[in-house]
Amino acid sequence: MTPGERFDELVGEFLDMPGVTGPGSGRGFGSSALRVGNKIFAMLAHDRLVVKLPAARVDVLVAAGEGVRFDANKGVPMKEWFSVDPDSALSWQELAREGCAYVAGK
Repeated sequence: MTPGERFDELVGEFLDMPGVTGPGSGRGFGSSALRVGNKIFAMLAHDRLVVKLPAARVDVLVAAGEGVRFDANKGVPMKEWFSVDPDSALSWQELAREGCAYVAGK
């Protein structure tokens, strides 16, 4: 399954949740994102799942070698954004659920 197909499957699962909206039209940062309360919690960028998580959680995942901090192509890593390594065995669904809960609680 391609990363795009995996993300489409993820979108299908999350659109049934209250307050979650899917990718919209347009271009640029967040145009292909899942949102809760109009805040992005997961998106596909450069064929990698990117999720918003607490900074401490991102620290743990990066230290474990599961991915890197997302930098939005600006060269400055963002402390609450995690980009999953393509070879990671982490569940995209679980990470997205974690990101959704985090963003919804902010």
